[in-house]
Amino acid sequence: MAYLGETIKKLGFGLMRLPQKDGAIDIEQTKEMVDLFLGAGFTYFDTAWAYAGSEDAIRRALVERYPRDSYQLATKNAAWINCKTREEATAQLDTSLKQTGAGYFDFYLLHNLGESRTRYFDDFDLWSWVQEKKQEGLVKHVGFSFHSTPEELEEILTAHPEMEFVQLQINYADWENPAVQSRKCYEVARKHGKPVIIMEPVKGGMLATPPQAVLDVLKQAEPESSAASWGIRFAADLEGIITVLSGMSTVEQMRDNLSYMQDFRGLTEGQRATLRRAQEELSKIPLIPCTTCNYCAKVCPKDIGISGSFTALNYLTLYGDKPAAVHQEGWLVGGHGKNRADQCIRCGKCEAVCPQHIPIRENLKRVREALL
Repeated sequence: MAYLGETIKKLGFGLMRLPQKDGAIDIEQTKEMVDLFLGAGFTYFDTAWAYAGSEDAIRRALVERYPRDSYQLATKNAAWINCKTREEATAQLDTSLKQTGAGYFDFYLLHNLGESRTRYFDDFDLWSWVQEKKQEGLVKHVGFSFHSTPEELEEILTAHPEMEFVQLQINYADWENPAVQSRKCYEVARKHGKPVIIMEPVKGGMLATPPQAVLDVLKQAEPESSAASWGIRFAADLEGIITVLSGMSTVEQMRDNLSYMQDFRGLTEGQRATLRRAQEELSKIPLIPCTTCNYCAKVCPKDIGISGSFTALNYLTLYGDKPAAVHQEGWLVGGHGKNRADQCIRCGKCEAVCPQHIPIRENLKRVREALL
């Protein structure tokens, strides 16, 4: 059975990490990347109101240079960013239309649903508003991007069957990761018959330089293939996928992605077996076995973001990238209104309720020493 976006080639140009020059987006290099991308037969571009400078850049590099019907352009509404009224939230579409000059958006997403962020879309009733915009022809297809649990995704899709697609974080490292639950979220979307746009297939660049044991598995199988290519191909091999977004920052990254995705027909059984071995190597790395059940958070007298702290420390253990781990800690803890690990008073109430019997106090000390 056909599904939305079936004819779109399975590589999308994510416009979150465009090339920089002198502290600003490099428009000339972006133009070159756009030309290569379209020249290879790819057509899906993904920006957002919240990506600083991105909508303006794609107007200059794409919209003003190519016929409007030669590509699909997606953008997003982040109602949870500094919006106190419905009018402020809905004005984001007007801003996006002005900044891109696109006239309409092929795909319009309610941006980053999950946890406390979902209530803004509910309180402002953006669900009905976005359908009105669809009727007006300002957007062609409506969906949402999502960062939370499969249980919450189930609730949203049950409440809003009119949504046409879902954008999810999916990669081979997070497929069974209890903090992300890529597989379970994907399965919920498919159960509801929703096609999926995949974001973070290379986990923000982490899988371009994976742990050495993982890299050894990949290079033994295909010495000439980049590590990043395995992440994108893993995602593109799934059923019901509209496209796989890659946040490309250089012409070299663009050329690499095009080299293996231009004629992509799916993974072979041997390639799938290689990825399973890579996942097995990842699973051998000693991580804090937190499942983000957050029972600990319910009893913590200091309201510490325990699970977010552990996710960030696991990032550091896996990829050795301290700036990325610090960023994760900032978003998952402070960005979610929680206190940081240095507020722990070592009362032990958390450990009494942890189903995984994690020595939480000692691990919070590790977070404090490594990331704060």
